[in-house]
Amino acid sequence: MAAFLRSRMTDWTFVVPVLAVLVLIVTWGRSLPGPVIVVVALLLGGAVLAAVHHAEVVAHRVGEPYGSLVLAVAVTVIEVALIVTLMISGPEKTQSLARDTVFAAVMITCNGILGLSLLLGALRRRVAVFNPEGTGGALATVITLAALSLVLPTFTTARPGPEFSPAQLTFAAVASLALYGLFVLVQTGRHRDYFLPVDSRGQVIETEEHAKPPSNSAALASLVLLLVALVAVVGDAKTVSPTIEAGVAAANLPHAFVGVIIALLVLLPETLAAARAARRDRVQISLNLALGSAMASIGLTIPVIAIASIWLEGPLLLGLGGTQLVLLALTAVTGVLTVVPGRANVLQGGVHLVLLAAFVFLAASP
Repeated sequence: MAAFLRSRMTDWTFVVPVLAVLVLIVTWGRSLPGPVIVVVALLLGGAVLAAVHHAEVVAHRVGEPYGSLVLAVAVTVIEVALIVTLMISGPEKTQSLARDTVFAAVMITCNGILGLSLLLGALRRRVAVFNPEGTGGALATVITLAALSLVLPTFTTARPGPEFSPAQLTFAAVASLALYGLFVLVQTGRHRDYFLPVDSRGQVIETEEHAKPPSNSAALASLVLLLVALVAVVGDAKTVSPTIEAGVAAANLPHAFVGVIIALLVLLPETLAAARAARRDRVQISLNLALGSAMASIGLTIPVIAIASIWLEGPLLLGLGGTQLVLLALTAVTGVLTVVPGRANVLQGGVHLVLLAAFVFLAASP
């Protein structure tokens, strides 16, 4: 791998993530002037593109559904680390940060990434085709995780407000981790074929036809660079967040809208990877990314937050409000109707994108 890295040191997909991390280290925790913010933002965009490239290299080497799993888990692990860091640094302002971030991730993945993938796939050959067995199981898991972690706290009575008692939070954390682990076993084990791309007749496409898989050293190097790029994406997003907060305040938007913007930035690598897969007529890979990311966001975030709450100060608000509950219910019902047939046209893709637009609009104007 060392020889491969040396041979790639002039490649932008190597240079940009490393440079982005170096700039992140230099600028972390400092008040930055406008020109430096512009440089950080440009490196952030470059790191996103590099992350997509390296994720596709890894995915091509290990095959599906493992490739989609790599990107989903990598992004979510760093997202969880960012949430915990922010909650420790400012507990008085972050009591609902975990809820807002997880809900934004669910809406972006289950409506934005999924809707865009279906739209691109349907535009390519009029109907986007995928496996309803695997996709349906993934959607059911996402809905269950969201209900356990984000809906039930609104209605429990052990604690005042939309929060769990310690025992309830422990149960939700264990259940979330168990469901996510069970899904990974199903996705990568005896039902792996449920999550592979299918053709217009519903037959599994086992291998890609256009390129030879990369070598082990190339895939390992790309995995390392993927993690570096993702660290740069999340870190640089946090670096530019004060500027984003100032812009949000100047526009008279709610402070919670900052979380939506950061979530959009963090999930950009998966969005681009899903869009590329859909354009290659591999809609199932796109759906694996969308639903897998939503599942990992809940299944990994809630257990970590439950552990972190032992030393974090203040209440941990997890329950959704009325508007958010309606949007989540609409997403669940629409998702079921979309997934059951195993094929979708531009209408289904458009419906999910409208739901995402409604979420963003209502987050800006509650």
